[in-house]
Amino acid sequence: MSQLPKPIQNLIEEFNKLPGVGPKTSERYAYYLLQQPAAEVQKFVQALSVLRQKIKTCSRCLSFSEADPCLICRNSQRDASLLCVVTHSPQINLFEKTGEYNGLYFVLGGVLNPIEGITPENLNISALLKRVRNARPKIKEVVLALNPDVEGESTSLYLKKILKDLVPKITRLARGLPMGGDLDYADEITLANALKGRN
Repeated sequence: MSQLPKPIQNLIEEFNKLPGVGPKTSERYAYYLLQQPAAEVQKFVQALSVLRQKIKTCSRCLSFSEADPCLICRNSQRDASLLCVVTHSPQINLFEKTGEYNGLYFVLGGVLNPIEGITPENLNISALLKRVRNARPKIKEVVLALNPDVEGESTSLYLKKILKDLVPKITRLARGLPMGGDLDYADEITLANALKGRN
């Protein structure tokens, strides 16, 4: 049984709920905050409070935003005929940092995983279909930007099947050897994808 004071234990338990944060890291975070001046802790508390109050979900792409629609969705300079489907909202920022994509986005909210009970009804698939059907101008290409793992692959196949009659072009991200990768350690599937996606 823990001998820690209840407020510390409660905070550790809350930190422990964060993805990738284990018990030892949670404890370090709690003690770090205890060692900070009250004003710094208050800033932290305020940032969390404002996060919940000010951040909403964009009604078009379903990403997190301070405005609805978000800045990307209401930017008339974006290519509205191009839609990139991502798993979660933070992935949009990854694509934006590349400076190589000028279309719009859609957040699926996860991937299919029947073992964990995640079926099409648990994802934003019906909202995606509605977005594609009602898009003006029409969407000419959907980019499926899902992870190349079993769940991502099965989700991509499912989406391709239900979107094929609605969109002229459905593409996937190129796959293959990473920069700095070593051919000696590449598996057959990675090499095959690298050959297929050669340019």
